[in-house]
Amino acid sequence: MRKILVVDDEQNIRRMLVRVLSSEGFIVKEAINGLKALKKLEEENYSLVLLDLKMPGLNGIETLKKIRENDLNLPVIMMSAYGSIPEAVEAIKLGALDYLIKPFDIEELKIIIKRAIKQYELEVENIYYREEEEKRFNFDEIIGKSNSINRVLEMIKNVSPTPATVLITGESGTGKELIARAIHKNSLRKKGPFVVVNCAAFSLNLLESELFGHEKGAFTGAISRRIGRFEMANGGTIFLDEIGEIDLSIQTKLLRVLQEKEFERVGSSKSIKVDVRILSATNKDLKKEIEERRFREDLFYRLNVFNIEVPPLRERKEDIPLLAEHFIHKYNKILNKKVEKVSPQAMELLLDYDYPGNIRELENIIERSMIMARDEIIDEKYFNFINKETYIEKKGTLKDVEKELIIKYLIQNKGNRTHTAEILGISRRSLQNKIKEYQINL
Repeated sequence: MRKILVVDDEQNIRRMLVRVLSSEGFIVKEAINGLKALKKLEEENYSLVLLDLKMPGLNGIETLKKIRENDLNLPVIMMSAYGSIPEAVEAIKLGALDYLIKPFDIEELKIIIKRAIKQYELEVENIYYREEEEKRFNFDEIIGKSNSINRVLEMIKNVSPTPATVLITGESGTGKELIARAIHKNSLRKKGPFVVVNCAAFSLNLLESELFGHEKGAFTGAISRRIGRFEMANGGTIFLDEIGEIDLSIQTKLLRVLQEKEFERVGSSKSIKVDVRILSATNKDLKKEIEERRFREDLFYRLNVFNIEVPPLRERKEDIPLLAEHFIHKYNKILNKKVEKVSPQAMELLLDYDYPGNIRELENIIERSMIMARDEIIDEKYFNFINKETYIEKKGTLKDVEKELIIKYLIQNKGNRTHTAEILGISRRSLQNKIKEYQINL
């Protein structure tokens, strides 16, 4: 719910604004002076500030300067019973959205506030997504420090500068597209386009047209020429997600693109040359698909020049705290929250869970719990919706179970090996040896 902070030393003004704005569905908080306002802004996120100009102590202009030191975008509307053009100009220069003279028209105020908040929310969203776009595709944004994810990062570093085709394999939700984007972003083609095609999202005829384009009249509904994704990706990279879902007839055309770097649009006999690097991904076992004659062996070897296998989340449990922290930071911005962390009890639940949907499911769990959370710490009660049937059954060898317990208690004890050894009932030296044996990186 959107929150507005009313800052005015006059109680009657504050009460009137609280009454009016609360009736419009806003949560309205009050501050009697600039210092108290700044304290409230530190404690909570607000969508807008109504700030009086003349106040004892820290006046409106000084308060606005302090607000702008911490937040350049928060909408601030100045209010004053004393109309002064120089003060109004100064306030606008400092970033005030508007300057209203008391007594002001209530209906006009409502319109200004709603417009300002809508604009602010769009700006915050755009800033967030711009930052994410800039950051998310460098190696720092592939979250984790486990040995398994470090091996993936090393493979990305090695293959990115080369022209090699890459097949990214792994379960659904493990972050295969993120890895494809990281390869492109760190390649010699990084200034070229990065074009994504979800091969499972199109029917046979539509996929052919989507990939290679079509000429006017090529089929019913083809009312004009349309270029395909390969042409769009010329000079850059094309990422074929769910490559295991494509039909054999499309596989034949795709093989030609890989071999000859050319194709024809649907309904045309003219060959089109392209310079495209091909990355692909699948959650299927393509070797099994080849055995069952659903996937071409020659295409497989062309796509699989370099393979990156992305580990499932259940095999990199030590990364869960870092991933949870990342998603809390992300959804604090999107949901306008100030959640700090997950409680130790809640983290234990997260560490015991199996994650059939992998990182995508963990993100969904964090987002949902943050929507429900009313505190700065997410407690275990906010994870009651998790399907208890999908908690890990302790299967595998004794070593597998032992490794998982060591990771779990190291995380709970924030890496303190002495406390972890005490809980496990072993010596610190034994724990050190097991950490080295199991290659646990915490």
